[in-house]
Amino acid sequence: MQSSPVIFFNRVEYNRLKNQLIMSNLQITGTIKVITEVQSGVSKSSGKEWKKLTFVIGTGGEYPKDVSFTVFGNEKVDNFVKYNKVGQTVDVSFEPESREYKGKYYTDLTAWKVFTNKDGATASTEPATATTEDAGNLPF
Repeated sequence: MQSSPVIFFNRVEYNRLKNQLIMSNLQITGTIKVITEVQSGVSKSSGKEWKKLTFVIGTGGEYPKDVSFTVFGNEKVDNFVKYNKVGQTVDVSFEPESREYKGKYYTDLTAWKVFTNKDGATASTEPATATTEDAGNLPF
């Protein structure tokens, strides 16, 4: 009988990995209400091109909520635009991230996986787009 390998972690590494696993399991289901226009630019530090977009889902249910997510990365944005439409019900896996700027904290929900929900509604034929007016005023 072959035994499985034993891996030892110190307490700090264990807690970091545990928190990373807990944070990576966040998922929500809802119907896409808005898909913004794709934003793009060039990184100042690496000189590489980047793309991002924001989409909003409505959770429905007894206490419905609208939740905004960011999709970042050329391939992820292209796939999102290709496979998702307003009105489609999706399962979104995401990570929250907060940044401090001048004593205030700003939180972003970054979607890293978006799948069509099998029980979801059919997609609208025309995707709605929206622009964010204050996006240029933010420090990040």
